[in-house]
Amino acid sequence: MKRDEIAQRIAELSVLHGNFTLRSGRTSTWYIDKYRFSTDPEILLELGRMFTERLPDGTQRLAGAELGGIPLVTTTSMAAGLPCLFVRNQKKEYGTAKRFEGELLEGDRVTLLEDVATTGGQVLEAARDLEAAGADIAGIIATVDRMEGARENIESAGYWFDSLFTVRELGIDPG
Repeated sequence: MKRDEIAQRIAELSVLHGNFTLRSGRTSTWYIDKYRFSTDPEILLELGRMFTERLPDGTQRLAGAELGGIPLVTTTSMAAGLPCLFVRNQKKEYGTAKRFEGELLEGDRVTLLEDVATTGGQVLEAARDLEAAGADIAGIIATVDRMEGARENIESAGYWFDSLFTVRELGIDPG
């Protein structure tokens, strides 16, 4: 499937119109339902390939935050042949009481994968937590950049950022 075909499929499946409250607390008349594209096997397979092509040099491990980043990091892990980490929103209070699932070694170069980036708040929190645990963050790649400040926030925090698509490529004018 070609890049423009993937963008079209994501737009058809995932772009909803109405009144929505975003994670950032802001409201919007459109919403990208990431679960509609991240649960479609054909799209997910292609996204794994696309993420693999954009990984920064020296990436040793991939990471994705729950819940939306998990299928993305899993498919990319398989496509790239790299191990991955699952980042919990909160440290679990039972069993091993971990914040990250998977192995992280001191100094590992980790690339974080994100589903839809609006302000970048969740992925920045995950990046800081991974760094605190010894990771070297190689970069952050989103499936879709809503073009509402994520790039600026992520880059001003000192991280390299890229996205597979912008909302413009999905046929949305961010205003």
